[in-house]
Order: sequence, then C-alpha cells, then structure tokens
Amino acid sequence: MKKLLSLLFLFGMVALSLNAQEVDLKGKELFGDMQARQIGPALMSGRIIDLENHPTDPRIIYAGTAGGGVWKSSNGGASYSPVFDDYIQSIGTVAIDPNDPDNTVYVGTGEIWTRNSVSVGDGLYKTTDGGESWTKLGFDASERISSIEIHPTNKNIVYVGALGPLWSAGEERGVFKSADGGKTFSKVLYIDDTTGVADLIMDPNDPNTLYASMWEHRRTAWNFNSGGKNSALYKTTDGGKNWKKIHNGFPQGDLGRIAVAIAPSSPNIVYAVIEAKDDKGLYRSTDGGESWTKTNGDFGLVVRPFYFSRIVVSPTNPDLIVKAGLQGSISRDGGKTFKNLGNMHSDIHDIVFDVKNSDIMHVGTDGGIYRSYDGGTTMDIVDNLPLSQFYHISVDDAEPYRIYGGLQDNGSWYGPSSSPGGIEARDWVRIGVGDGFRVLKHPTKEILYSEMQGADNVWRYDMERNYTKNVKPLPVKGYDKLRFNWNAPMAVSTHQPDRFYIGSQYLHKSEDMGNTWTIISPDLTTNDKDKQPKDSGGLSVDNSGAETHTTIFTIAESPLDQNVIWVGTDDGNVQITKDGGKNWTNVVSNIPSLPKNSWVYHIEASVHGKGTAYAVFDGHARGDMKPYVYKTTDFGQTWMSIVSPDVKHFARNIQEDYENENLLFLGTEYGLYITIDGGKNWSHFTNNFPPTAVHFIDLQKQTNDLVCGTHGRGVIIVDDISVLRELTPQVVEKNVHFFDIKPGVMVEESGFGGGSTELQFVGPNPGTSVDIKYYLKKRHTFGKMNLEIQDMEGNKIVSLSPGKSKGINTVTWNYQAEAPKMAKGKTFAFGGFTSPRVPAGQYKAVLTKGKETYETTFEIKNDPTSVITPQERITQYETTMKLYNMQEELAYMVYQVDEMIEFAENLMKDDKGATKVANKAVEALTDLKKTLVVTTGDNYVGTAPPELREKLSALYADIAQSYEAPSSAQLDNLALLEERFNNAKKDLEEIKSKEFAKVEKYAGKKGTDMMKLDSKEDYLGS
Repeated sequence: MKKLLSLLFLFGMVALSLNAQEVDLKGKELFGDMQARQIGPALMSGRIIDLENHPTDPRIIYAGTAGGGVWKSSNGGASYSPVFDDYIQSIGTVAIDPNDPDNTVYVGTGEIWTRNSVSVGDGLYKTTDGGESWTKLGFDASERISSIEIHPTNKNIVYVGALGPLWSAGEERGVFKSADGGKTFSKVLYIDDTTGVADLIMDPNDPNTLYASMWEHRRTAWNFNSGGKNSALYKTTDGGKNWKKIHNGFPQGDLGRIAVAIAPSSPNIVYAVIEAKDDKGLYRSTDGGESWTKTNGDFGLVVRPFYFSRIVVSPTNPDLIVKAGLQGSISRDGGKTFKNLGNMHSDIHDIVFDVKNSDIMHVGTDGGIYRSYDGGTTMDIVDNLPLSQFYHISVDDAEPYRIYGGLQDNGSWYGPSSSPGGIEARDWVRIGVGDGFRVLKHPTKEILYSEMQGADNVWRYDMERNYTKNVKPLPVKGYDKLRFNWNAPMAVSTHQPDRFYIGSQYLHKSEDMGNTWTIISPDLTTNDKDKQPKDSGGLSVDNSGAETHTTIFTIAESPLDQNVIWVGTDDGNVQITKDGGKNWTNVVSNIPSLPKNSWVYHIEASVHGKGTAYAVFDGHARGDMKPYVYKTTDFGQTWMSIVSPDVKHFARNIQEDYENENLLFLGTEYGLYITIDGGKNWSHFTNNFPPTAVHFIDLQKQTNDLVCGTHGRGVIIVDDISVLRELTPQVVEKNVHFFDIKPGVMVEESGFGGGSTELQFVGPNPGTSVDIKYYLKKRHTFGKMNLEIQDMEGNKIVSLSPGKSKGINTVTWNYQAEAPKMAKGKTFAFGGFTSPRVPAGQYKAVLTKGKETYETTFEIKNDPTSVITPQERITQYETTMKLYNMQEELAYMVYQVDEMIEFAENLMKDDKGATKVANKAVEALTDLKKTLVVTTGDNYVGTAPPELREKLSALYADIAQSYEAPSSAQLDNLALLEERFNNAKKDLEEIKSKEFAKVEKYAGKKGTDMMKLDSKEDYLGS
C-alpha cells in the first residue's frame, strides 16, 4: 500500500511539473524564420515629418515620418528605402552632420506635429555608416525631439531641441548641448516642465549663434492648449551659455508656437511665423532678430500652428520662402505676398530645396512626399513610400480575401491580400474620404459600411451597384446632443447579418443596414461635463472634433450570444448587457490595478466562452505609457491582467486565436506582441515587422493570416499563424518537431499582372508553395543536416536546403522535382531549366540531422477551381516525363560523344600513326554532335539555330509548365522530335560499332588504356 501511495505521489508530482512548465522562448527563438509581409499600400502614403538633404550631394535625401521610420533616397528623391526599421518608427527630426554627411546622421524620435493621434518617441539615435547601424544616445523620457543642430566644423558639438512630452509634464525638454559627439549632454536652456523647443536653428556663418523657439503646450484626451506666458523666441551668441528673448516688434500678450528660419545666403535675415491671439502671422528681421516687422498674416500662414509650423528659405535666395500649411504657401518677395504651391495632398509639413537648384523642391505632406521641378508650380508624388496610417482594418472571406480600412487624412479603402504580379496601387479601391476609420463588410452581401472623422458621414456602399448612401444616426427627441468620438466605433452582427451598431454616448442599433436606428442604451459614459469643452486649441481655436470626449469607443457583440454586448468608453467605462440592451452593468470597478478613467481602446468578445472577453486600456493620453490588458471569463465580474513585463509599451488592440485560447496577438505602440501561454509570457514579433504602432488586428479564418493595420507602415500580414497553435511545453522539449503541414494547392493561375514601374511600390503576394514547418530545440551548427521530399515509397524527389535556426523553421517546396540533366552545348537550352511538377497526392518530408531521421507526411492537391480532367492531367504528366527522360538520355549520349572525341584526339596526340583511324571517328562524332546540340554562337544575338536539344527542351518547357494535356500540335511536334531522337541513337550506335570500334582496336594493339565511361545511372546521378 505504501509503495502504491508513493507511486501515486510520484506520478502526481510529474504531472504537476509538466503542467507548471512554461514556454520560455522569446522573439526570434520562438518565431524562427516566420516572416511578415508588408503590402502597403503606397498610393495613399502617410504623414512626413521632416525632410533633410545632403549639404553638397542633391541625390541624398532623408525623410523622417510620422509612424514609418526614416527613409533614405540616393537618387534625388525618385525612390526611398527604409534605414531605421529596427527602432521606434515615430520620428521628430533628422540631422545630417555637415562634417561627415556621407556617413553621420542623427535621428530624434517622436512626432512633433502634435495632433491627437501622434505616436511617441524614445530618444536620440546616431549612425556613422549612412544608416546601416544606429546607436542610441539617450533622451529616453523626451518623448519628442524637434531639432538637432551640428557645428559645421566641429563634429563633437551637437545641440538637441527637445519638445518633450505632449500628454504630461516632463523635465527632459529644452535645449541640450554635447561637446563629445552625443555621448553626453548638458541642458543649456530650460523654462519649465510644460514648455519645450519647437524650433532650434543655427546661424550658418556663426555656429555660436542659435535661435530657439520655446512653446508652452499640453494635450489631453478632451482638450488641447497651445500657448502661454512661457512661449518665446530666444537667441544665444555664445554657444548656449546665455540666452535672451528677442521680441522687439512681436505681438503683445501670450504667444504660441513660433516657426523660425534663417536665410542661409544672408543670415541676418530671419523669419518667424508667430501664433498669437492678435497680430499673428509672418515676421521678418534683417538684423539677426534684434527687431521684427510683420509682413503677412494670410490664413495659409497661420492656420493650425500646432500642425503646420515649418518655414523654409531657399539656400541661395533670401526672399524665396515656403511656409507649411493646408496647401503650402510660397513667396518670392520676402514674405510680402504668397501663393499656394501646386496641386498635391493637403497638409504640408516640411519642404526642402535642392542644394544646387531652388526650382527643385521636395515637399512632405499628410499623403507622402511630392517633388517639383518648376519652383512648386506642379507637383509629382513619390509613389513607393508605403507609409499609410490605418486606424482600423477588417477582412472578409473572399478568395483572395479583401482587407478594408480607414486612413489618417487619406480616406477609406479596400484591397486584395494577393493579386497577379503583386498588390499594386490599382488594386486598391476608395470607399470613403476625409479621415477614414472603421470599414466593415456586411456578413453576407456585397455591402460595406465606412465612416469619416467624428461620424460626420457613415456610408453604406453597395459594391455591386457602386452606390453610396449616408446612414449616420441623427439626433432624436428625448436624447442629448450626440457625441461621436473622432474614431467612432461601428460593429456588424454575426447573428443577424443586417444588424449594424454604432456608438455615440449611446449605443445605436439598426436592423436594416442603417436605414432606421434605435438607441438601446442610456448614456454609457461618465458624461463628465468638464471633459466636454466647447473650444479647444488654446490661442488658436481648433474645433475639428478630434477632442470630442466621453464617448463610446469600442463595441463587441459576443459571437456566441447575440444578447451579450460589450461597450467600452474613452473615459473609462466597461459596460455589458446580457439581454440585448435592456439592462446594462458597468463592470470597470471590478478590474484590479487599473487607473481610473482609463481609455477603453478595445474589447474583444471571445469565441471560447460567451462570458469571456478581453479589454485593452490606453493611458498614454494622460502620460501613462504602461500597457493594461485584462481578461474576464465571467461577464466582467472578475478580471485578471494578462500582460507581462515583456510588453513595455502601451497597447491598443488584442486579437484572440479562434482555436487556441492561449494564443493571443497584441497591437502596441511599438509593434506586434504574441503570447502562446495566455499572457504569462509575450514575445515581440520583429521578423520584417518594424516597431510601428499597431492600431488594429484581425485574423482571417480560412487562411489563418494575421492582418495588422499599422499607423505608419500600412497593412502588415503574418501569413498562416496556425503553426503557433501547436507550440506547447511538450513540443518545445523535443529536439525536432514537424508541425501539421497545410495541404499544398497547385494554383493554376498564369495570367499577367504588373503595370507598375520600378519606382512604384508593389506589395508582395503570399507564396503558393507548400510550407514545411518544423521546430528545432537548438540551432544546428555541426554535422550534416538534409531535407528531402520523397514519395510514399521513399523515392527521392528533390533535396531542399533545411532551416537550421532554433525555433520555427519554414522550408517551401514549389511542387517541382529536380530539373533534367541537360546535354552540354555551346549555349544554354533555357527550357532545360524547367523542373517537372509532381502529381497531386501524398508525400513525405524527411529530415536527417546527424544520425537521426525525422519525417512527416503531407498532401498536395490540384486547384479546386480547375476545369482540367483527371485524364488530361495524366496525359500532361506522362508527356512531360517522356520529354524529361529523352533529355536526360540525350545528355548521356552527348557525354559519350564528348568522351569518345576526347579519347580519339588524345590518341592522335600521343601516336601520330592513329591519325587516319581516329580522325574518321572524330569527324563522324563531331558531325553527329552538331545535330544534337548547338556548338557555335552565344546566348544573345549571335545564337545559332536550335538543334535537337534546344527543340526538345523548348517543347518540354511548354508542356511541363502547363496544366492541360498537350495540344495536337505539340504531340505532332513530339512525334517528329522522337523520330529524330531515335535516329540519333541509331547513328551513335553505328559510329560506336564502326569508326570508334576501329579506334578502340588500334588503342588495344598499342597497349593504350581503354576509355572508361560512367554508367548512365552514375552519370545522371552525378
């Protein structure tokens, strides 16, 4: 009995130990070579923050973007490539070191055009190799860096202007100076913890003279204040030791944001665009800021100074200036008069002149970068910058599935997950204007719902009729004025397809696709009147609706019970109804350690239990950058936190896996995080996925693709995440584990795609090959490791290069065997590079690792949409292999011919008496070879007429690449070539038995070593 109890205790401890195991793999060790796919789009690009060009080389330009990192052009702005993908993607400024402009560049992170949706930065970076690698230099708490100035002759002297935190007080703002190339900094100008540097500029002729515009500002979720007594323009003439205000001629009273620029060709001329209550506008100084005169107060110069505060002067003409704004304003008379720049996307943020020709300009807008070659009269977009800023995305179940979403200032769109030739600009369809947010597909009809900012319009779009109707809910008697968030929530029902929800402070429900609405809730917000100000903006009133607060922000109907509906508000309420809206309960007080009034950014109603839901809270609008993510399984009565210290940044969205409840995907300000253990451990997914803000995630159920809408790098897809479902503690303890292989489908599409130029962005398609995925406990470093595809009898079909990384490895197979061995000739037979496609059926992947062998089976299927009959497939395959074997046999024939010629020629060299006998054999063999393969010419214009090898390979390639049975013309051609092939075989045998037999007989008499030929099997296997 004691023995039995001991055994039971032991088994219990083992079970406990196994249950307690956790998967401790992180990052690349967990994900291996899983890769994300960045599909753009780029026809509607994204906000550009800063443009900087090389001081002497007009080909080199850097662009800092709102949420898409830093991009570099080496061809004068024709195209750009990313150079900052491993780091935070929100950029404030870029500075090229004039002492080493080819290599040394500084980047200050954190967007400085402080709208409500801006991302945040994490400090200052430096490269000394032109962007290949970067070093962080601190400023972790600065949040936003607006300016960097570098001494033109002393690379060690660097000034940094920190705008500082937007949503909270913070002391890491002001002007900082380094004397050691950025290793250390000291603060040389500081006002207080709410006033930062909007602009810092250096006199090009006197690097000890700098101007700093200090800006007092603060944003909350419900208000924005620009300006105050601390906003001012300062100047130093001793390298930052002493500063003085230079306001002689400025407007009276409090000031706001001040844009400053020096004329490089005449540094005493300084321009400032001043935000003020009265007399705001452009001011000009001709004495280095000692006195100022107002020259212009046009609307285009003063509109929205928090968003448009950049003035740029031509490097060669002090009277040629451009001011950022709604359209961009250009003056050629020192600011007396302005006209708009040419037609381009509105909202201009920065302009840079070509260093050698001021007629050439590069302009950064909310819609990307534009170029002008005629002084701003006409504009041309750079259309390879995939910087689109999605607020929300969704997917449907079409094949290929479509991705829907709304963009910051770029409307709403949908596009395919794949397209012939890649996903091009022409594949995207606009279905909304303004700032686009949610776009939702009707579950059963070709109907879309889309919206613009603040639910100003809510469109129902009939995709088949190309017809749009505005179905926005309107005020009704007995209810307060409707408050819609800038990013108003919408939802469609999976239970009742025509049911459609939208949230103001109330939950609105329509049962007829928006034609009629019913309010099914009381005010679900706190209805805090203090958070409903009438005016926002401070000195410049800015009532765009972006600060509308105390609103519903997220709606989730349970996929398991239509009566269970979750609602989250921007002022911190989590409301639930279990009876379709008759009764509501606020359960936010049940959530532990959650700061009060935290913005409920997303609620995900689970498919794993109707009482289960996830809630993501965002505190960054009060300066709290921590992530808050919770789960409930009992309708909100209790909650548990499911974030670990691995997640270091605030989150916006969560997506659960539909099969494995422990597999979750989290969208954060710094990218995508994944957990496979329900939130105990999270890993940052960085495989071709930059740390850009992920605003929304959706999971496509048929393909298992994780589709992420980012606010700066467009749509990013992680294809087929199903492999992550299998990662259990038991699996990760194995040395090798093959994951279930999704059946490969031999798609029969062969149409033509591609209409884009090399300078246009094209999103990559997912692969159509079968993915063989396996897990390695340790990286394979020593010894042999091979991967073969075999048929079910164990016959080798092809060898593949195996992945050897720790974690998940993916090897793709394109359904093809090895290409035939081709006869050697003077030129290529290009058809011979074609590999035959295997028939549908069962196959094995066999991995040999050292002395151990691991294998798995998988299926290859024909295209389910195919109209090709089974008999046609058999005929196609048999004909392909017949030609395949003929080419290999021809290769062996030519090998024999070459060996015999070489033997005979060597015999003649060694024995002049053999010339008569051997020469006849060489002539006969050479004449035969000329009919078998091309023996003259080249692979281009000097190519010779095709011979048997070339004709066989061309026919083989045509048939092998097709899915259909060969045509009658092809079969007739095959019969002709087969006859010629058989005749060539006979000719070779006759030469062997006659002319070459005499050569062998002569050699035998002379005692010469006889020729040795590889067998056909050995030759073809070599």
